[in-house]
Amino acid sequence: MSFSIPTVAAEPLFHFGSLVITNAMINGWIAVLFFVIIGYLVKSRQSLVPKGLQNAVEGVVEFLLNEVEKVTGDKKKARTFLPIVGTIFLFILFSNWLGLMPGTGSIGIWEMVHGEKELIPLLRPAGSDINLTLAIALFAVIASHIMALVTVGPLNHISKFVNIRGIFKAIPKGPMAIIVAVIEFGVGLLEIVSEIAKVASLSLRLFGNVFAGEVLMTVMLGLVSLFVPIPFIFLEILVGAVQATVFAMLTLAYLVVATDEHGHGEEEHVAHEPAASH
Repeated sequence: MSFSIPTVAAEPLFHFGSLVITNAMINGWIAVLFFVIIGYLVKSRQSLVPKGLQNAVEGVVEFLLNEVEKVTGDKKKARTFLPIVGTIFLFILFSNWLGLMPGTGSIGIWEMVHGEKELIPLLRPAGSDINLTLAIALFAVIASHIMALVTVGPLNHISKFVNIRGIFKAIPKGPMAIIVAVIEFGVGLLEIVSEIAKVASLSLRLFGNVFAGEVLMTVMLGLVSLFVPIPFIFLEILVGAVQATVFAMLTLAYLVVATDEHGHGEEEHVAHEPAASH
């Protein structure tokens, strides 16, 4: 019998029809259930003078709102982005720390694997499953595009990637303007590649750090179970907070850049400037 090193793929526990339920999914569901319960308790005990749990929740929300506003510089945008950025931050932070709770990775079912009994954990850090980190990254990037479509308009946003409109506008201005417009069209196509890179970067960064921490903790606990792993546990607490912050801040940056109308405003200003000079 042996404790197995975590595999890249989350271990399946059972099937619900065609859906495979893994141990990482269980941890993710626990995190979701935790926030649902907290939300229900705060809503049911809401009062004009906050106290106890409501006071703590309002303090967290106010802190997150202030941090988001520091980046956006706009209270309205901060309030719009907070539900997305705050949810991602709190979910990743809680699920990362939940993976350090006693029993995660050590309580499970003994099964025969390659002729040897190995422990299949019932719980596994949610962030150590590439499927979850990829889903969160896709959500973050898609949310930035939806926000941009609503804020700057479909035509302006799509023109950032497929700027055919710029080529037509450049035709009356001469050959050099057309060449510049074609180059800008090519740059826009490269932006599509960068959007795919954002998803890969966000998901792999979070997955790599959480999975590496899980492997490290498993190895350390397998070698020495008393006292020695304690510094590594504190290190993983710090890493969990840093990764949640990095993921949330990058998501916020994508939202701010996607909804920024500054470049469009500059274009209109340049277009009107020659007319004003006459």
